[in-house]
Amino acid sequence: MKELERIAALIGDPSRVKILWALLDGRAYTATELSIFADLSRPNISMHLSKLIDADILKVSCQGRHRYYSYSRMEVAYAIEAMGALVPAPELKKNVTLRKDPISYCRSCYDHLAGKVGVAITDQLIKKDYLKSFPDGFEITPAGIIFFERIGINTRLFNTQKRTIAKPCLDWTERRFHLAGSLGSSLLQFFLKEDLMRRTENSRALQITFKGKKELFEQLGLEFN
Repeated sequence: MKELERIAALIGDPSRVKILWALLDGRAYTATELSIFADLSRPNISMHLSKLIDADILKVSCQGRHRYYSYSRMEVAYAIEAMGALVPAPELKKNVTLRKDPISYCRSCYDHLAGKVGVAITDQLIKKDYLKSFPDGFEITPAGIIFFERIGINTRLFNTQKRTIAKPCLDWTERRFHLAGSLGSSLLQFFLKEDLMRRTENSRALQITFKGKKELFEQLGLEFN
């Protein structure tokens, strides 16, 4: 219990929340970049980053003269995304409406797809029996193996990885689960590589291209405006 209290207090600091939220786009950032996101001075950002590294929440990688910070493991991203679901729903809806925030519609959650589009795709994969939903996660069905390999995702490679293949991740805007894990990551990379979706500069929001709308309708029977 004391360890949980320590982690909760560490993550709950307003400045560290901003740092961790910025890293949800899956990219690594320098201390200077994170200080801008969190509106902190250089000494203060160093102190916060050190605490997060000591707690094994962040890791640092060196490249030349630069040091880049990122999550230490996937579970951190899932936890930060799920924390958003604790925001009272009426307040969340009001904020999203006022800002007309595309983040709630279609975004990346670390290395996989989230938002209304991410949840809709996950639901449709289950409806078409490409995924089976269990209380503790998802499982790819035989029909799913055929479907994913048809679009260029080799599911057999997942068995050689230590990472969970198909993991539910609680969506903080939809309050339901979207697909994470190796399959979720591969699916987002497929959408980006095939230009079905495009990243938005300086944002986690994703845009569905005309080609993407066509493919999602043809492959999954989903229609997006």
